[in-house]
Amino acid sequence: MGARAPGHPIFAASLSCRLAPAGLHPPRWHPRRAGGGRIPPDPHPIPGSRLSLVALRTNPAAPKGSFAELSKNVVPSLGRPTSLTTSVTPKAEQSVAYKDFIYFTVFEGNVRNVSEVSVEYLCSQPCVVNLEAVVSSEFRSSIPVYKKRWKNEKHLHTSRTQIVHVKFPSIMVYRDDYFIRHSISVSAVILRAWITHKYSGGDLNVKWEENLLHAVAKNYTLLKTVPPFERPFKDHQVCLEWNMDYIWNLRANKIPQCPLENDVVTLLGFLYASSGENTGIVKKFLRFHNRELEATRRQRIDYPVFTVSLWLYLLHYCKANLCGILYFVDSNEMYGTPSVFLTEEGHLHIQMHLVKGEDLAVKTKFTMPLKEWFRLDISFNGGQIIVTTSIGQDLESYHNQTISFREDFYYNDTAGYFIIGGSRYVAGIEGFFGPLKYYRLHTLHPTQIFNALLEKQLAEQIKSYYERCAQVQEIVSMYTSTVQQGGGRQEACDLQNSYLDLKLRYESPSTCRAFPWEKELKDQHPGLFQALLEMGLWTVPRNQNESVLEIGRRIFEKAVKRLSTVDGLHQISSVVPFLMDSSCCGYHKASYYLAVFYETGLNVPRDQLQGMLYSLVGGQGSERLSSMNLGYKHYQGIDNYPLDWELSYAYYSNIATKTPLDQHTLQGDQAYVETIRLKDDETLKVQTKEDGDVFMWLKHEATRGNAAAQQRLAQMLFWGQQGVAKNPEAAIEWYAKGALETEDPALIYDYAIVLFKGQGVKKNRRLALELMKKAASKGLHQAVNGLGWYYHKFKKNYAKAAKYWLKAEEMGNPDASYNLGVLYLDGIFPGVPERNQTLAGEYFHKAAQGGHIEGTLWCSLYYITGNLETFPRDPEKAVVWAKHVAEKNGYLGHVIRKGLNAYLEGSWHEALLYYVLAAETGIEVSQTNLAHICEERPDLAKRYLGVNCVWRYYNFSVFQIGAPSFAYLKMGDLYYYGHQNQSQDLELSVQMYAQAALDGDSQGFFNLALLIEEGAIIPHHILDFLEIDPTIHSNNISILQELYERGFCWNFRAGPNPLEVASFLCFSWRSVPICSKQEVLEPKQRGVLQPLFPGLALPSPAAHLGCRPTLCPDLLSGDLSAVCTDRLDRAVFPVCFRLLGPNREPEESQNLMHQLFHQSCKPCP
Repeated sequence: MGARAPGHPIFAASLSCRLAPAGLHPPRWHPRRAGGGRIPPDPHPIPGSRLSLVALRTNPAAPKGSFAELSKNVVPSLGRPTSLTTSVTPKAEQSVAYKDFIYFTVFEGNVRNVSEVSVEYLCSQPCVVNLEAVVSSEFRSSIPVYKKRWKNEKHLHTSRTQIVHVKFPSIMVYRDDYFIRHSISVSAVILRAWITHKYSGGDLNVKWEENLLHAVAKNYTLLKTVPPFERPFKDHQVCLEWNMDYIWNLRANKIPQCPLENDVVTLLGFLYASSGENTGIVKKFLRFHNRELEATRRQRIDYPVFTVSLWLYLLHYCKANLCGILYFVDSNEMYGTPSVFLTEEGHLHIQMHLVKGEDLAVKTKFTMPLKEWFRLDISFNGGQIIVTTSIGQDLESYHNQTISFREDFYYNDTAGYFIIGGSRYVAGIEGFFGPLKYYRLHTLHPTQIFNALLEKQLAEQIKSYYERCAQVQEIVSMYTSTVQQGGGRQEACDLQNSYLDLKLRYESPSTCRAFPWEKELKDQHPGLFQALLEMGLWTVPRNQNESVLEIGRRIFEKAVKRLSTVDGLHQISSVVPFLMDSSCCGYHKASYYLAVFYETGLNVPRDQLQGMLYSLVGGQGSERLSSMNLGYKHYQGIDNYPLDWELSYAYYSNIATKTPLDQHTLQGDQAYVETIRLKDDETLKVQTKEDGDVFMWLKHEATRGNAAAQQRLAQMLFWGQQGVAKNPEAAIEWYAKGALETEDPALIYDYAIVLFKGQGVKKNRRLALELMKKAASKGLHQAVNGLGWYYHKFKKNYAKAAKYWLKAEEMGNPDASYNLGVLYLDGIFPGVPERNQTLAGEYFHKAAQGGHIEGTLWCSLYYITGNLETFPRDPEKAVVWAKHVAEKNGYLGHVIRKGLNAYLEGSWHEALLYYVLAAETGIEVSQTNLAHICEERPDLAKRYLGVNCVWRYYNFSVFQIGAPSFAYLKMGDLYYYGHQNQSQDLELSVQMYAQAALDGDSQGFFNLALLIEEGAIIPHHILDFLEIDPTIHSNNISILQELYERGFCWNFRAGPNPLEVASFLCFSWRSVPICSKQEVLEPKQRGVLQPLFPGLALPSPAAHLGCRPTLCPDLLSGDLSAVCTDRLDRAVFPVCFRLLGPNREPEESQNLMHQLFHQSCKPCP
């Protein structure tokens, strides 16, 4: 809602346009001859020519003629030898004498701060003499830097000479120094002079441009420029302080180098599966760092010169008017140059934006090949477009077409972004994109383009897959059609025969042996033919595509049923052929199963190539888990997938946009995605089913009228939460009962929403509005927002809607923030006449922070495009936000729930299967749960998985946003001890423990402390990471104390661990000096602690810990009153007090003390 499509692609023009002339643009300043004709541009100066001491002078009485004729025998150079004088004849006037001339002599031919120029001229009438210096640099041209003019009214018909001191800016003539920070590189300096008659438009008050038009004599010369690093330093007559002078000298005399850069951009380096939906890859070009390349790019904004080369594999032509291939969207969200689409007939539609603001399009004469890898090359050279398609390994030319236009195209590739595939404006193609290269400043012939299909094996596998699937679909379609035709005739004849009806329904289907397939074909697909024979095809849809898909679903369900048995994992190798046939029928849940089996080696030989194949095929078929798998692999750059955030975003955004729609779909195998960890026993205890104790208790309480139980029961049934299957009809009954029988505002609101939308119940807008107002009157902010939604959707009263939404937003409702953003985006906010995307973005961001799904999607879109100043382009952040939404998808939740239910029932094979399927999508909770299962049942993991399960999935989990601290601890342990084929790495172990510590896990601090006690050294950057200053803590003892104290600080928030406390007490005892009996705790503290240790009897300390006689006996006897206060007063006292505090039983305290000192403390050295 609220999206604004760019200008619709226009109808293609005819191909009769001719090529516009190409070439260099004429100089900005040209002398004019009499009659108004243009004088041809002068030849470029010859580099390296030397200056002479005398300026070249043209005879004022030279014959009339073109400037080119006058300069035929003159070779211009870079100084006074290039001084040319042109006698220009003005329009015929009786009073004009043709004797006016002007020329000058430059005493120093190069550019100096002050250049002395001798100007000699003759005026036949009162005149104005004009002198101007014009400069061109690499970024700007014809910039005047010096101007002077004077009158001559008395000395007519007489040659006059005047000395002029031309002063140039310092940045042109001196080197960089402390004051001149950026001296410019000047490419050309033109000194020009002309004479205008006073009574023919020449006056001191006339503008320079107008004055020049009335010139009766002109002259110019080129001055030699000096490169910036060959210029002298300027004497500023200023002394710098020593520190400034020192800093400047550090970088003085350093010649900057242009960054190594070219114009070739690889927009796509790996295969992209395009599902034909409204999602695609977003790429953005930046300005060149190299100034020369950037200058060239700017110069060609109205004369585009570039080449696009991409590989394509098309499954179908466009099912709409146009499907996106590659197109540019400008900063105003309008199509720009170039925009390439595919049509329904298979032609290319190429659209350009013109300089004058209009759009122009053309359609190719030839069509694109289907189910064949081909390379599409499109080159632009001004108004000429060349389109070439090449197929085969040798890139044999398939088609070629040249199209020419007279119009000027507008092309600014940095003022917007490119989209590969689909977007919210247009659907993408159905097929696959291969490598895509973009040459920003060059027009290349196809033979000059280097853009090979790098993933050749994978590309060949894709082609082979669809060739095999075409055969499978043909078999299924023909078989189904034949069976249905026979059954249909029998049905028509015996429609009233009840006996035959029952016989057809329950009797095994008859088989037909007259199918026209050869034995060789049957041998290639034995499983498919067997499945078709065993399948009842009477209820299969008549439509060919639907029937093939339905049969694929049935084959898949039959295979999954075998995988759900007690030894299901053992059956994988036997069900793989069935899954392949199901995949070929277009049921791509099977494709995802195959991808996971091959990628993880789940009871099949591990094959990365096959895993990639089925992941891409599933992604192309828009299978949700396949798309998430591809998005995750490209997000992390793992399993031989390249790291590509834009490509990852394309996959994740596809599922993210479907997630809110899926949540409101009552049908389908969906469940609410819940964060339930298998190591959390308390959470596992409350998981239930429809016949479980928790559910039955809630149902009992709800029947008795308990509003909280009614609401929880309805939520569980509506969303499929806490192990309960999704049942919207039953949920609505509880919503209705709670709303009508109780005064609970949440239940009233929920039932109102159900009535408004008609979800599982007949719509009743009148009752819904009444209930919504009732809930709002009780102060429920969701209901206040609901009233705004009502007035917006049904009454189109935007003022009233905004009023309610502003009120709800003040109450903290994220839905209201999103809705206000939509008003600004659509330009219908009351009192605001235009769209305001900036304010809309701010409201969307606020909604996203409150957990709003659609608001999060808008923010991810803004981050990937970077078209809003408040959302600078950040592809990684865009992926994170899209991933967050995609992982709420109900179909993923269903797989996770099946794994959890299997685990609770003790079905290890099924639990491992579904958690592997969920973990490979990249969701963290399933990854850590799978690693937990592999720890519990290492025999199962070792037997069936071809990967190191514990290492792989704990390692994956620690790279997730918001990874749990226990995952860092696990990886720290694995790095510390080494695991299977993984070697020990103490440095990485320290990093893992440090991250766990920063996340508030006390075990991370204790593990770091134990590493130090074992002699390990904590690097300074890790200490900085933990905000421990190594200069303050100069030795390991002080660092240890800091780590232990921080660990206890965090530990007591969650409940202390006795062994961790023991470690600290033992360290403290070993490190504290011997203290006297006078340094004891205060009587008040002693009085609190002494009752905690009644009857505590421990062995004599002399045989166990005898090196601190004044301290150890007191500790071992339980008399904490003798503990020293110099170090342990602030550490051990609070430890003991909280560990053995008033909430502990005496017997428990005694047991804990035994653990502390008998099991953990080491003997003194």
